[in-house]
Amino acid sequence: MVAHAHAAGVELLALTDHDTVAGVDEALAAAARLGAIRVIPAIEISALDAVHGDLHICGYGIDHHDPELLAALTVWRADRQARAAAMAEGLRGEGLEIDLPGGDADHPIGRPHLAAAVLAHPANAQRMRSEGLTEPGGVIEAYLVEGAPAFRTRSTPTVARAIEAIHAAGGLAVWGHPFWDVDEIDEACATLERLAALGIDGVEAFYATHGPEQTRAIHAVALDLGLLTTGSADFHGPQHRLFHAFRAFELHGLEPRLGPLAARD
Repeated sequence: MVAHAHAAGVELLALTDHDTVAGVDEALAAAARLGAIRVIPAIEISALDAVHGDLHICGYGIDHHDPELLAALTVWRADRQARAAAMAEGLRGEGLEIDLPGGDADHPIGRPHLAAAVLAHPANAQRMRSEGLTEPGGVIEAYLVEGAPAFRTRSTPTVARAIEAIHAAGGLAVWGHPFWDVDEIDEACATLERLAALGIDGVEAFYATHGPEQTRAIHAVALDLGLLTTGSADFHGPQHRLFHAFRAFELHGLEPRLGPLAARD
């Protein structure tokens, strides 16, 4: 992945795998070999919000060997694995066949894996075609988001606990892709204000699926609150419909506010 990013002209990269730092050392070593790209140790924590259910909190510049963080992640990954099993049962309850993908303590499965497994099972092929579902993102939207029939909520950690753990590991906590989780601009801005009261350090204002009005609004609120504004195209592999390229987000005439992230080694 680091080589892909380097080839795309990326100079500053954060590896934010969900609920694991297992790939950070490898990414740092790859960056050291290439020499022209800097990798920030990071993580994306799937957290429980009382209002919106799932929110993703990115931790940038963390000590990825911090014992307390690693212990917490072990607990949270176990919860994620149990949740995935419950959602698989929910999919079966909707009449879909699914062979639960493998996972382990460091690499728990999540909704993208479940969606891919639904598409891969031949017994679902005709139904998927009739519903117009041809890639994992569509299956997630139809069956695995809040309000969908096979969705199951997580039990831990809360957003406040995720922020606390990131700070304790020396990192900065940033709300990832806000308009993936909250549709309305006013509500997203209000949520950012609420997260700021919990200690959030920034928001991912620039993102592949954010429109200009969304970007400008959340960026303005972040600046008013003294928060950082980061950007990401996300990268879920070269075959993903939406998240297959680096630098695939627009600034809309604005400047990211990276603060200490831009200067960290």
